[in-house]
Amino acid sequence: MSSAPGPHDSGRERDRDEEGRARNQRPRNGLGRPLPYGVEGVPRQPEGVVRAPGESVAEAQALLDAGRPFHAHEVFEDAWKSGPEGERGLWQGLAQLAVGLTHSARGNTKGGARLLLRGAGAIGDWSSRCGEEKPYGIGVAALVSWAEALAEELEREGVPVDAAARAPRLRG
Repeated sequence: MSSAPGPHDSGRERDRDEEGRARNQRPRNGLGRPLPYGVEGVPRQPEGVVRAPGESVAEAQALLDAGRPFHAHEVFEDAWKSGPEGERGLWQGLAQLAVGLTHSARGNTKGGARLLLRGAGAIGDWSSRCGEEKPYGIGVAALVSWAEALAEELEREGVPVDAAARAPRLRG
């Protein structure tokens, strides 16, 4: 049996963490797309960081403002994995909004619109269930409106957006 690299292999063994789990360590651009090894990318967000909720919101906003929604999604992902179970829907919905903006900027406008609407639904539902209109200062109603308007534009025009120019304001 041959161990020659397949058509999608780079000739390198898969990147692994200390526990042996696959971890892609290729550099990435600002929208999270992998770049070839040896090319300089943007700094990656460390995974598994436990932050206070306010820190997560502030860090994610800075990344969104810098046009790095993929990286903001990673901050939200850490928040849902390390935060209270009762807040999971909020953080997952915020992560979906960030991924929706990522896809929208990468040119996948149909998928971006779908993720924006899914994220808006998740945070809206969470807010209604919990009676929290501004958790950690996050303007849920304004975010839902932002996502719905951007999704409508994407579906109508089908044109990629500038992630930094279209970044939402998390805290109204």
